[in-house]
Amino acid sequence: NMNFIADRLKRIKPSMTVGINVKANALRAEGKDVLVLAAGEPDFDTPLNIRKAAVTAMEEGQTRYVPGKGTPALQKAIQSKFLKDNNLHYDLDEIIVGVGGKHIIYNAMMATINPEDEVIIPAPFWVSYPDIVLLAEGKPVIVPCPEDQNFKLTADQLEKSITDKTKWLMLNSPSNPTGSLYSKQELQKLADVLLKYPQVLIMSDDIYEKVIYDDLEFSTLASVEPRLRDRCLTLNGVSKSYCMTGWRLGYCGAPKEIIAAMNKIQSQSTTSTSSISMAASVEALNGTQDFIDEHNQAFVRRRDLVVNLLNQIDGLSCLTPQGAFYVYPSCAGVIGKVTPDGQKISNDEDFMSYLLESEGIAGVHGAAFGLSPYFRLSYATSDEILTDACARIKRACEQLK
Repeated sequence: NMNFIADRLKRIKPSMTVGINVKANALRAEGKDVLVLAAGEPDFDTPLNIRKAAVTAMEEGQTRYVPGKGTPALQKAIQSKFLKDNNLHYDLDEIIVGVGGKHIIYNAMMATINPEDEVIIPAPFWVSYPDIVLLAEGKPVIVPCPEDQNFKLTADQLEKSITDKTKWLMLNSPSNPTGSLYSKQELQKLADVLLKYPQVLIMSDDIYEKVIYDDLEFSTLASVEPRLRDRCLTLNGVSKSYCMTGWRLGYCGAPKEIIAAMNKIQSQSTTSTSSISMAASVEALNGTQDFIDEHNQAFVRRRDLVVNLLNQIDGLSCLTPQGAFYVYPSCAGVIGKVTPDGQKISNDEDFMSYLLESEGIAGVHGAAFGLSPYFRLSYATSDEILTDACARIKRACEQLK
């Protein structure tokens, strides 16, 4: 009985969100009526101007090897995006492109973490943060951020979590899974703490930057506190705002030593993302941005619909997210109840299994994001599906004893 698998894999589990999508789609293939609200992607097609740019690039022969850090046109587009949107000036040797935002995080952790280095991760967190840290042989330090502080990290919590082993703080705003947005003032308070600890790097995951509602303003840490700029990795990508999840292109601005180290890893692993994705992303960043507002109008309508319907369900309660396209409702009121076939709902994972089996609702349980008892639903789907889904959840909750 040979064991061919590396020990480092014992530290991590497969991505829960990817797993739940696979399971839900398998049930669908068997002919079950499943509503999949587990995916982190917009339901809109990639805008036509971006698709056309990709076709043009193929026809013009842009199908050869490209620099891992991005083609000159893409590097310049990213540089001007950071300047225009975030008031951040990055030199070209401070910018790198990866195979999606997740890949940027992976390369950054692999390039910087030594065994036992600590990474502060506010919970609820995006599922992959702790596992990427563990793969890089670091130690995730999870800081629970309860609902009464809008699921956000406070300056006080941050200060208490920093040790002499702290290497990174991970920040995600607007957040997956909660949609919480850090205001400029809140970021400044965190910055004031971070200025005291020069050894701590900050990963600012801005992937949902343009998916923001209610005329709220987006801020990123390196811009709020320029003295931290040379310790921040400002992460972004085209997947969410431009509906390009499958194109696999993320990018970041960071100190050039970190970029060089990430480039070294990339040169021996993926080399680069696809040349076609790069060409399409140049158009995404430089072309019309009009569709972003249209998409956000649809998202805000769906958000209000779902929040309203969920809050009418006995046992559930839901905050109104400020960005991204997820709700993170509490299911505290159903914990301890019993299903019609006699199963006890002991935690949020039990509740989500019950919703999937009884009503065909696929969402993700809160434990996957490090804070229970909650669950995440994506509202990046049609009003009809969302209305149907909420009716099914209501019916499932009403059947609990």
